Amino acid sequence: MAALGGVRWVTRALVAAPNPRAWRSLCTSAVAQAASRSQGEDVRVEGAFPVTMLPGDGVGPELMHAVKEVFKAASVPVEFQEHHLSEVQNMASEEKLEQVLSSMKENKVAIIGKIHTPMEYKGELASYDMRLRRKLDLFANVVHVKSLPGYKTRHNNLDLVIIREQTEGEYSSLEHESARGVIECLKIVTRTKSQRIAKFAFDYATKKGRGKVTAVHKANIMKLGDGLFLQCCEEVAELYPKIKFETMIIDNCCMQLVQNPYQFDVLVMPNLYGNIIDNLAAGLVGGAGVVPGESYSAEYAVFETGARHPFAQAVGRNIANPTAMLLSASNMLRHLNLEHHSNTIADAVKKVIKVGKVRTRDMGGYSTTTDFIKSVIGHLHPYGG
Repeated sequence: MAALGGVRWVTRALVAAPNPRAWRSLCTSAVAQAASRSQGEDVRVEGAFPVTMLPGDGVGPELMHAVKEVFKAASVPVEFQEHHLSEVQNMASEEKLEQVLSSMKENKVAIIGKIHTPMEYKGELASYDMRLRRKLDLFANVVHVKSLPGYKTRHNNLDLVIIREQTEGEYSSLEHESARGVIECLKIVTRTKSQRIAKFAFDYATKKGRGKVTAVHKANIMKLGDGLFLQCCEEVAELYPKIKFETMIIDNCCMQLVQNPYQFDVLVMPNLYGNIIDNLAAGLVGGAGVVPGESYSAEYAVFETGARHPFAQAVGRNIANPTAMLLSASNMLRHLNLEHHSNTIADAVKKVIKVGKVRTRDMGGYSTTTDFIKSVIGHLHPYGG
């Protein structure tokens, strides 16, 4: 029976394998896995799904430690290839950037912490964070803002999605001093990328069974730039007659999110607006520590926290909230077709919060990061299974 269990595990993993490399890795270890099980040893396959890990700055390394501890306890068949890229810790260079890019291009999947961008200008306008996203063409950022059962906020039972174009707009890194004391900062909006993010939003709504998409803009002031973005959204909306389409000016959207967020379903917007709305919406359900996020290109998927906040003041104090990163890691496992492991981890995190005995300071409690990790691990197999 033990040997049969090993074979079943390998079969499930082979069916779930999203790429040939993972398939070959699993095949070569199949016999060894079944044999070890037959001897009563529970040894998981290492390296079945290689994933690039970029801890980042602030509490990022602590959050990644939480992910690794929970994955180990849940016997998740993922092998992390860890790289360090940081502009504030003197760990950033062209060589390191190429190493990270090479790893991410090979693995196709990554989990990353916030790479802090210093405000000082040192001859290069584009941050390493932005360069990473551009080189991988991670054009779509998705943040699912959902209330956590058992944790009450001003608005409960929220469930909305923010989709942001993140390769152009105000983050184009095109600035110059046209005259002494006069800086021109260029915002780039293209038809191709506006249509692409609009289609992504409508495809997402269709796939997830959502009924409405709201395009957020400032076309009343930026008539050409945001006007083009809005026009592209309207054109794409005509191709999806079953999905309701609305438009809203960004300043009104901020007010509406605070007053009545229930009116929103899927929101799509340019770069800067999305960055701001991500953080605003995260605050509605508990803050930066509880909302997961992800970024996509045609080839790659990167998983991260929804509100990119390094939380530098918490570094080394063992008080960071691992919820957002663990939920993001769970989403990553679903992307890898590891549904069982994904559900197990997400359910454990949500149970810890619902029970309410273990809560970090940002959620009004006094528990440490370590306490939270231990509690999640304790809920992975509540019945000893």
